[in-house]
Amino acid sequence: MTPSSSAPNRQSHTGLTAQGLTPSGTIHWNLEAPDLIQAAIRRGEGELAHLGPLVAVTSPHTGRSPNDKFVVKEPSTEADVDWGKVNQPITEAHFDLLLADVRGYLNGLGELFVEDLYCGADEAYRLSCRYVTPNAWHANFVRNMFIRPTVEALPGFVPNFSILHAPEFQADPARHGTRTGTFIVLNLAKRMILIGGTRYAGELKKSMFTVMNYMLPKQGVLSMHCSANIGPAGDTALFFGLSGTGKTTLSADPERGLIGDDEHGWSANGTFNFEGGCYAKVINLSREQEPDIYATTEMFGTILENVVLHPGDKRVDFASQAITENTRASYPLHYIRNHVPSGKGGHPKHVVFLTADAFGVLPPIAKLTKEQAMYYFLSGYTAKLAGTERGVTEPQATFSACFGAVFLVWHPTKYAEMLGELLDKHQAQVWLVNTGWSGGAYGVGSRMKLSYTRAMVRAALAGKLDQAQVTPDPIFGLPIPSSVEGVPSEILQPRNTWKDGNAYDAQATKLAGMFQENIKKFGDAVSPAIRAAGPKG
Repeated sequence: MTPSSSAPNRQSHTGLTAQGLTPSGTIHWNLEAPDLIQAAIRRGEGELAHLGPLVAVTSPHTGRSPNDKFVVKEPSTEADVDWGKVNQPITEAHFDLLLADVRGYLNGLGELFVEDLYCGADEAYRLSCRYVTPNAWHANFVRNMFIRPTVEALPGFVPNFSILHAPEFQADPARHGTRTGTFIVLNLAKRMILIGGTRYAGELKKSMFTVMNYMLPKQGVLSMHCSANIGPAGDTALFFGLSGTGKTTLSADPERGLIGDDEHGWSANGTFNFEGGCYAKVINLSREQEPDIYATTEMFGTILENVVLHPGDKRVDFASQAITENTRASYPLHYIRNHVPSGKGGHPKHVVFLTADAFGVLPPIAKLTKEQAMYYFLSGYTAKLAGTERGVTEPQATFSACFGAVFLVWHPTKYAEMLGELLDKHQAQVWLVNTGWSGGAYGVGSRMKLSYTRAMVRAALAGKLDQAQVTPDPIFGLPIPSSVEGVPSEILQPRNTWKDGNAYDAQATKLAGMFQENIKKFGDAVSPAIRAAGPKG
């Protein structure tokens, strides 16, 4: 029998036979943070920062590798998948070769760490996932991020999805059909994911989100790239947005309970988190602006990814981009004081679409009609900043359908149609909130103050803007409230914040044209009513 370092009652009776593994080394079953952190330090996988979080560096990959993600093309799922740049096909034969080689690689290692976890807080829709990895810190990461079974449930745990993780193993494109040595390969029929050639931990999380994006719509459940919280009166709110738009920050509101910060389902029962943790972006994190998230970075068990430490006291330099701008913290949900232990909420009363508009022309808040909601959901707009890449001298528009195109498996209109039906059925109000620039584009204007954004969002969720007088934006047609308590009225109309109104008009017309060009890619799948809800510039 292969040696195991864990107590017998933490080991599943199924062993690793379902994963096709026969390891020659030690298997560590379902270790918790203290043992995993000790193992990571012993193995030289990272170092401890001030007050105990583990710091790991994932270079050269410090972000996801979307061009290296593949879906196995096979008869039972082929007709469902929206094949293309996001869902690149790979053959069953190539997958089988890669699987055999990954198994052989993992079997030959001296240590393996196994974590049995749930994806999905609603028992009716959850998946039982088994992660097998050679690294203790990656095991701690997935233990942070997913829902941890009770100790009593572990012996009888039967996985219905398996993730084999080989971060140091390089694929051979000629043999395995990959693009490079890096690979993230989903086999939906065999319920298995292979990840290798990258240490970046986000792949372990987002690959399962992609799986849920396939599985749940088949069961009539909308899978969503959004955060969720709940107010004192039991009112649930959703926050959609791409990275850097404030999804994690705004959902971690001390006045509301946090259901989750990134991935949720909306079923006939209400809203539920897929995860048991948070994966927060921490570049320029401050104790003053985001006290609850900052506190997690000083807790044992938190994983800090690609941050820089001061040499003397091992405190984190949150402003440093020496390794990457995409610095991250992974921590269990219960590290946030006002988390919702069940991971569940009711049907949302409010839905917020977040965008960081670096062009500086979208309003800080707008109340959307049903058709506008569908239009902006399919658009999934935000903007990259000028200067973040060589040769980029002006903001770059990013359109990511459903605020998460790279994680979708079905065609985007399937998710949009499901959202529209749910909005109708439960009479949820949708808001567009710009957390980006005001008074000019990036480099001229200034970033919207977080205190103003919080005030606007709180007013919207409290129902204070339901009957507010609105003025349609002349180019985008967005209904903008005339006043919001705690927010200077002059910033609500973006044109008024620019020194040169003509310059605003030109910039707004330019962005409107980008929206119009983007929506064309959906063709006749978008109804005339939804198309007409877009900008008129």
